[in-house]
Amino acid sequence: MTQPVIAHPPETLEGWYALHQIFRFDKRKPDSTRLTRMVKTAAAALDSKPGARKKGSKKAPTAGWSCFVNLIGSTSELMVIHFRESLDAIGAAQEALAKTEVGKALQPTYSFLSITEAGLYHITAELARAADARGGKVGDAEYARALAERSTAERESPQVKRRLYPELPEKMPYVCFYPMSKRRDAGQNWYTLSLDERSRLMQAHGLTGRRYSGRVQQVITGAIGLDAWEWGVTLFAPDALEFKKLVTDMRFDEVSARYADFGDFYVGKIIPR
Repeated sequence: MTQPVIAHPPETLEGWYALHQIFRFDKRKPDSTRLTRMVKTAAAALDSKPGARKKGSKKAPTAGWSCFVNLIGSTSELMVIHFRESLDAIGAAQEALAKTEVGKALQPTYSFLSITEAGLYHITAELARAADARGGKVGDAEYARALAERSTAERESPQVKRRLYPELPEKMPYVCFYPMSKRRDAGQNWYTLSLDERSRLMQAHGLTGRRYSGRVQQVITGAIGLDAWEWGVTLFAPDALEFKKLVTDMRFDEVSARYADFGDFYVGKIIPR
């Protein structure tokens, strides 16, 4: 008799909370000069709230930041992205924006709440195999001890820190944001795959993304339990054409071709502060 596949969730590391707010103006959109002025004023208000990075700060990235994106080719007109160290700080940023001149002129059309995430697929799969080999199980004392050690090492690595506490990149003014989920259809259910299989698929997917290092900065945020979609992807690039190339390449990866569903895409250019 075939034994059922026991699917375990991968362990994850989390960093900053994130909020993507999508708006249209309730009246005519301000011209570029006025919009830039309104954004500068709003940005100053956001910088004054607890949890926001002060302009010119040289401290480690522990506070967060906000940016304003002029949307292009969308029925909406403005996207505001906030990264903060706590959910309460996200709420404070949301309230502060609503009180500004630009905030009072906006009508929300969509929002996405999430948190920066690094999935430890490979480590979780290794530890699960080790537990099985010694006759233990996922979650036992030995597993928990090894996981704590590996997680601490991962969190301290520069690569993971950049994923959990992303800097607003310089010379990458174009932005693309979209939500996505993994399929749970009969015969195409990501959540019934073994951890080893999910680890293999995600490792191959990550190799595709790394080919765009230096050309695209990716920020992955997890939203399970926070939004209807399961993840958010925010891309920054010096040339918007890179978004098309990267997303096309990734859709040919097995993990996307078989298991990924995508929401609407929002593309635009950062408004200088």
